[in-house]
Amino acid sequence: MITENPFSALTEIISPTIMQIYVVAMFILVVGGTLLDTLHKKSAKYFFENSKKAKANATKTLSSGDKMSIAASTVASDILTSAEFCHANRRIAHLLTMYGFVLFVATSAIMVFGYLAPGSLTPVIWPLLWHLGAIMLCVGGYWFWFAIRVDVTAEGNPWYRIIRADLFQLSLLAMATFALIWSFLQFTGAGFITIVFLALFLISSTVLFGTVLWSKFAHMFFKPAAAYQKRIVIADGSRDNLPEPADRPKKFGLGIKRLRPRNY
Repeated sequence: MITENPFSALTEIISPTIMQIYVVAMFILVVGGTLLDTLHKKSAKYFFENSKKAKANATKTLSSGDKMSIAASTVASDILTSAEFCHANRRIAHLLTMYGFVLFVATSAIMVFGYLAPGSLTPVIWPLLWHLGAIMLCVGGYWFWFAIRVDVTAEGNPWYRIIRADLFQLSLLAMATFALIWSFLQFTGAGFITIVFLALFLISSTVLFGTVLWSKFAHMFFKPAAAYQKRIVIADGSRDNLPEPADRPKKFGLGIKRLRPRNY
């Protein structure tokens, strides 16, 4: 099962062109949703205004080399290893979900656009990585959902309490889960039930990529920019004119020290 391109057998009922159009449509939905989210929340305006203020308060001029070094540090620490998460379980779950998502989406696009032509053979590595990505998504996502969420572990709310902010996480989990079930049923030749789970896979994927404006999907694009800007204001001295960051312990009256949240 895990060594076969699940989209190849699908060409018997769905044209490769239609599959490719669907992938392109999902990409357009993500781009469009992110742009609308930026305009609606005025995120870009807020970001650039803060950058302008920070630049005016800077006490040191950073060279191009300094900025490149900060960018590389941001990528290595805040993006590739998610070092901002102090809680080990939260960090591991996040990395599993993030890299699982990247593997799943990238290999889906590679197999749909590169190996659906008649007579085309898919290298084993791509379906292997596709299934691995879906499994990583499920492990990290379900671990986070049932055990790590702040409102579950710290506030004592039941795991099944759902709000609109959970749309991204739930649709992501549904997409990976239904994809794995569909692949297994297709391999075993389960018949009509395979089509049912294919439909569930497509519906959950469409919800994930089509609801960027209402979910936390766009957060993935804003986070690197915010992390980079945070490092810039520290390096050029403009942070000295701003309030001390919340993640730095402070002492209050009676010598009480503020502690970091358990799950971050």
